[in-house]
Amino acid sequence: MSLTHTKPAPAKSCLLCHFVHTDLKTIGRKVRRRISREKLNFVAKHQYRVPDSAACTQALELVRQHSPEFLLNHGLRSYAFAAAMAHKVKQPFDKEVLFMGSVMHDLGLVETFDRGNTFEVDGARAALDFCQSQNIDSHRAELIHEMVIHHNTVGHAHKMAPEIALLHFGAGADVAGLWLDEIHPDTMREVIAEFPRLDFKRGMQVLLRDQIRRKPDSYMAPMIELGFLKKIDNNALP
Repeated sequence: MSLTHTKPAPAKSCLLCHFVHTDLKTIGRKVRRRISREKLNFVAKHQYRVPDSAACTQALELVRQHSPEFLLNHGLRSYAFAAAMAHKVKQPFDKEVLFMGSVMHDLGLVETFDRGNTFEVDGARAALDFCQSQNIDSHRAELIHEMVIHHNTVGHAHKMAPEIALLHFGAGADVAGLWLDEIHPDTMREVIAEFPRLDFKRGMQVLLRDQIRRKPDSYMAPMIELGFLKKIDNNALP
């Protein structure tokens, strides 16, 4: 697998096109579901339980040791929401890889792993270092790296490997309320009860503002200029 090493800021015009396209698809999906009376599948807790492996346990411990609790819970909810939207990908996926990439995807936002690059690049490097320290095979390690660096790559992540797409969906749901209509309401309530949000909106906004202040050319800068922080505020999740 060819690793991505840079994350340049996208053009605002391209972002706007992707945002409008996503909104239109959401409206169309809701209308089709209403007409067809399609029911969402309830996803129970055992389907997003932390995989029982040493590497997954160590990944969770790494994030717990270095991240504030609200960010740790965000990673866990991202994994759970990703599992709840498994129907959105048509291929099998590696559940352990999905968990490790999900729980570690924001490592670049914490001081320990901030090397001065855009946080997605720094987080991907930290995740890859962790995988290598755990002797995870190169294909899975590189896939986790790509999950982290592309978790917020608008317009492209959903077309990539299923683990990358699912993290994109799960994190997008938790941060900005995207694709919430694809998750059964009871699943959503159980996930939030299991992994409380802990003033997540404010905490994430503080971290993102700090990123673009110190790294004005980062990938998130044009997204924030287009109102991404307001989208976090307007997220329907409690």
